[in-house]
Amino acid sequence: MDRQSLWEACVAFHGHACGGLTIGFQAARYAMQLLDIGFSSDEEVVCIAENDACGVDAIQVVLGCSIGRGNLLFHLRGKQAFSFYNRSTGRSVRLVLRPTPAELTDKQARFQYLQQTDPAQLFDVKPAVLAVPERARLFHSLPCDGCGEMTAEHLLRLQDGRKLCLDCYRPYDRFGV
Repeated sequence: MDRQSLWEACVAFHGHACGGLTIGFQAARYAMQLLDIGFSSDEEVVCIAENDACGVDAIQVVLGCSIGRGNLLFHLRGKQAFSFYNRSTGRSVRLVLRPTPAELTDKQARFQYLQQTDPAQLFDVKPAVLAVPERARLFHSLPCDGCGEMTAEHLLRLQDGRKLCLDCYRPYDRFGV
């Protein structure tokens, strides 16, 4: 798919064109170039986003990373930074958005800058700091002994001999913190 068609698909998925969407679009395109990756039909491409902003939608469209598939994860740090992993080669990068030039004071100017600047000029390329996550696992669901709702077993907690979901579980907080 050509750049314009890919951008239009991102806008259609996200609902509008904005600078945040452009950041994710540019990061995904740059990761494709750096890691020799394309759209992920399963979990061969992984993205760990350090924000939950608009750009994540572009990464879903461009690279096929999604929460449901298990190859889009969040390590929320409030940064416009994304780690990308190519499971086939073992290669990875962390792309960190550089500051926008100070002279770009209005929203439209910043948007145009993000749209028109080569991704290599927008991002610092760093080593990924987090290990590639394991492939998604399937877990059995069991009823919570408190509310009765089916809950993935790895998210149940044992308390007073009862299997409780995170909503019913009462954490031990001796210090009231």
